[in-house]
Amino acid sequence: MVFKRLLGSLGVGGPSVDTVLEPGAARPGGPVRGQVHLQGGKADFDIEHITLELVARVEAEHEGGEHEGFVVFDRSTVGGGFRLGEGQHHSVPFSLTLPWETPVTELYGQDLGIVLGVRTELAVAGGKDKGDLDALAVGPLPVQEAVLEAFGQLGFGFRSADLELGHIGGTGQRLPFYQELELTPAPRYAQTVNEIEVTFLARPGGVEVVLEADKRGGFLSSGHDAVARFTVGHDGVEHQDWNAVVDGWVRQLVEHRASYGSHSFHDAHAAPGFHDTGHGHGSQHRAGPGMGTVVAAGAAGLAVGVVGGMVAAEVVDEVGDFFEGEEEEEG
Repeated sequence: MVFKRLLGSLGVGGPSVDTVLEPGAARPGGPVRGQVHLQGGKADFDIEHITLELVARVEAEHEGGEHEGFVVFDRSTVGGGFRLGEGQHHSVPFSLTLPWETPVTELYGQDLGIVLGVRTELAVAGGKDKGDLDALAVGPLPVQEAVLEAFGQLGFGFRSADLELGHIGGTGQRLPFYQELELTPAPRYAQTVNEIEVTFLARPGGVEVVLEADKRGGFLSSGHDAVARFTVGHDGVEHQDWNAVVDGWVRQLVEHRASYGSHSFHDAHAAPGFHDTGHGHGSQHRAGPGMGTVVAAGAAGLAVGVVGGMVAAEVVDEVGDFFEGEEEEEG
């Protein structure tokens, strides 16, 4: 979706900006292409720079609970250094390269409730404004899709997806947040774990897969978390028996004897660039839009049915509300 805004810093009669992304989902590490359309105002303006920011809505844990905010995780200047005449129309084509750790927003064509956007900052002589914000769709890399498909084939179901502010210790994580895909256990593991969380940390040479199991307690023991990390390459995805690989990962995870506290490997301290939107949550995991997403599983069988009574259309509406709310707040 596209939003147009008059440059508030310049008042009535200033230029407007309209950024349009090429249709279709991008991929982590791949390009995002589009056009920045400028419409001149009632006078000439010197355009100093046009900068595009990649933003994500994330959750941050605090002593008082959870808060949501947005993080800028990449910036690129795509144009500038020209004069925009009165009433003149000018377009600037661009191509951005997404960071490899960019979260996945859709799976098998269905929205996961993850909110990413491209925000346009237009700087003119005497003023600057973030004048346009567009939803960004990102699909999985082949190896990410293969791993999730294997989970589905093994009987795991999709529960929710969210972005958590912080770092996972012992990994090569570079972004200030990470994505968690929460899965319900397959029947054979239902007596052992409550859920399994999957995090992908992609890089040019492969993907680090972090699995966390919320293990059930026994008659004489309490429940705890177990964590395991695995690395897979991008090449030869189609020649791998992913069901066997993933099943081996899960067995190793649930048999893991070491327990971890929820903060022993997640550094959840607020990082620079996190902006609190003021929505507090008292529980560790928010029942947000990801909880209501219907994931069409295709061959994988991930998450059949509706969790929480919401449907994909409602998630799309919520994403739109977020972008509109951000513009109102900035104004």
